[in-house]
Amino acid sequence: MQFDILTIFPELFTSPFGEGIVRRAVAGGHIRINLHNIRDYATDKHRMTDDRPFGGGEGMVMKPEPLVAALDAVRDDDGPGRIILLSPRGVRYCQRTAERLAGYPRLILVCGRYEGVDERVARCCIDEEISLGDYILTGGELGAMVIVDSVTRLLPGVLGSEESAKNDTFSRGLLKYPQYTRPRVFQGMEIPEVLLSGDHAAIEQYRFVESVRETLSRRPELLRGMHFSRQEKKLLQQSGLLAEAVAAAEEHGS
Repeated sequence: MQFDILTIFPELFTSPFGEGIVRRAVAGGHIRINLHNIRDYATDKHRMTDDRPFGGGEGMVMKPEPLVAALDAVRDDDGPGRIILLSPRGVRYCQRTAERLAGYPRLILVCGRYEGVDERVARCCIDEEISLGDYILTGGELGAMVIVDSVTRLLPGVLGSEESAKNDTFSRGLLKYPQYTRPRVFQGMEIPEVLLSGDHAAIEQYRFVESVRETLSRRPELLRGMHFSRQEKKLLQQSGLLAEAVAAAEEHGS
């Protein structure tokens, strides 16, 4: 998979993409990341990529000429890709969006800055707009990093195990169950006995129940529209969580 990132600060990506899973994915040939400096496509002597907004107001707006020139050059190099603008007015990013984007062979990520980009760029060149959440960031670079990281880990072969991605938090819409490692006893607290049993079916059932328990406690809205199998309902009933889980799903789904 190929990521092309259009930004006025390409150096911001050096360290994040030089570590961890993303670095290994690049080294393993699973992904390719190209950074493009929008300033390289500005035609004036000062390489300006922003200007004051028509109609007045504070702040600056990203100019259309260098941005469109950059997009045209990137598309001409390697063919079409899904063009995404990182913007506070975009659709809020979630795991389902990451899963959808992982199905594209190429993503072109445009990092918005200042008060936004000229609206004519958004109308003629952008396939979709994405926001990390309802808060203010200095620019779209952090959003681009998040998309690259979250999409990369979904690609076959990147994590080394298909189950790793399947069992991640939000993979089904539930928060992940609590995790434990050595020592067995820490500050008087012992890990649950079932995790030492070697009974993989019992461990899987325990983890499912604890995922539901965590979700009910911390993020009940994630249960919206969720359906449980007969066996899952039985487990939740035995744990005293069934009524609460079903009520939460109905309440947040209404």
